This record gives sequence, C-alpha cells and structure tokens, in this order.
Amino acid sequence: MAKEKKVRERVNWNRELKLAPGYLILCLWILFTVVLLGWVVGASFSTTKAIFSGKIMSSGFHLENYAKAWNNSNVSTFFMNSLGYSIISCTLLILICAPPAYVLSRFKFISNKVIQTGFVSAMGVPVVMIVLPLFGLVAGMDLLNHELSNRLVLIFLYVGINVPYTTIFLLTFFANISRAFEEAAAIDGCSPTKTFWLIMLPMAQPGIITVTIFNFINVWNEYFISLIFGNSDRIRPVAVGLYSMINSMKYTGDWAGMFAAVIIVFLPTFILYIFLSEKIIAGVTGGGVKG
Repeated sequence: MAKEKKVRERVNWNRELKLAPGYLILCLWILFTVVLLGWVVGASFSTTKAIFSGKIMSSGFHLENYAKAWNNSNVSTFFMNSLGYSIISCTLLILICAPPAYVLSRFKFISNKVIQTGFVSAMGVPVVMIVLPLFGLVAGMDLLNHELSNRLVLIFLYVGINVPYTTIFLLTFFANISRAFEEAAAIDGCSPTKTFWLIMLPMAQPGIITVTIFNFINVWNEYFISLIFGNSDRIRPVAVGLYSMINSMKYTGDWAGMFAAVIIVFLPTFILYIFLSEKIIAGVTGGGVKG
C-alpha cells in the first residue's frame, strides 16, 4: 500500500506580513503577563527585605510565607468562603437557568421574545443601580446581623446578578442542538420533561461547563456586592479579604505574605483555565449539530 505523500502548505508571506502587527502585540502581551506573574510568584517565596531591595529570592525559598498567609491572615477563611459561595451559586444557576433556557429555545409562545429581550436588557443594568436599594431592603429586614442569613443574602445576590447571562448563554447553546434527539425520544414515549433532564441537559454539557466556569470566576472575583453586604470577616470572600490585607500592610509590613496570599487566591481560576480550556472552547464555539 503506497504511502500518501504529505503536501506541505506553502507559507503565504504576504498574509503573514499583514498579520505581523497582531503577532507583535500578542507576543508583547504574553511577555508582559509572564514577567508580571513570574515576579509575583518570586516575591511570594522571598522576604519583604529582598522584595524592596530588588533581589527577589536571593535568600532562598520561603515556603513559610504561604503557611503564615493561610493561618495568620485569615486567607483560609476568605478562601473557603469564596469556594463555598462559588460552588453553591454555580449549582443553583444551572438548576434555575437551564429549564427556562431550554423552553425559550424550543417552544414558541407569545411572550417568548419579550422574555428574551428582558434577559438581554437585564445584562446591561449596572450592579450599582440595584445594590443600594437592595441594601436598604435587606437591612430593613434585619438579615445582615446574623451570619447564616447574611451568607444566604450573598448567595442570593450572586445568583441573581448572573441569571440573565447564564440563561442567554444556555439558550443559545440549546438552540444549536439538533431536534432529532427530541423527536426520537418522543417516538419512544419519553415526555418533554424527561427528555430535557435525561437527554438534552447531558448533551449540553460543554455549554454548562463553560458557563459554570465563567460564573465561578465572576463569583470568585466579585468585590462590590461582597463589600456592601458582607458584615464581618467571617463571611467575606477573597476579593474583600485581600483588600483588607493590603490595608493592613502599613501596620504589619509583611509584603511577602501578601504576595503568597495573592497566589493562593489566584490558583483556583488558573487551574480551571489550564485543565478545562478545551471545554471552554467547545462550549463557546458550538453546541451540537443543528437540525
């Protein structure tokens, strides 16, 4: 059996030269990011004296910076709070948004377009416009003076502000899945509800994973709502916690510990991108075969 010869595609130098400015900007951005992150990582293993003298890691690796940041600077509390808020919020968002997204993508009724327009419009409303009225309402109900109710308020707000985006994202994904699967399920006697939970929802896994990653990052990095509604350090997430640590640096001077805390906070989102990048691309670029 004759071996097929691989034909090497000739380089189109004219096209590559036109793209050169873009390549240059991309390379500069990557270089800047690598240098910046490398410096922060190096500073997290150094001492405060070495950081200010410009000789990062000149005294060796100081792993105790991470231990001190985790145990003495409340990073463990902030970290676990954010982890809990993110996981619970992302789970609720899928359970709340997936069914209406499927209905809006598959069934035509009078108010379908109105509801979709409402979700899209809600995505453009600045958070600051609704936070202050909500704060007055929640404070009047005395929900911020108890730890459990305060946590529930934060989770409710994290879910609420991400419902429009999650619904529209999943709606678009469901719309790109072939109707042939539903037709086959109907022939086998499967009800629309069972079809959704047993067939369509698992098929939307790439989109669900992608939007969950985006929601996780949004909740993990959220600052303004946490600052307004978080009533104590026991319930505050990492974004507000890091700001408190930065303010405390003028009293403690432990800059190495602060950089260690930054790395600890940065790791979850970094790991998500590294290990689930293919899922993100698949979720953004497609959703099955269009029927």
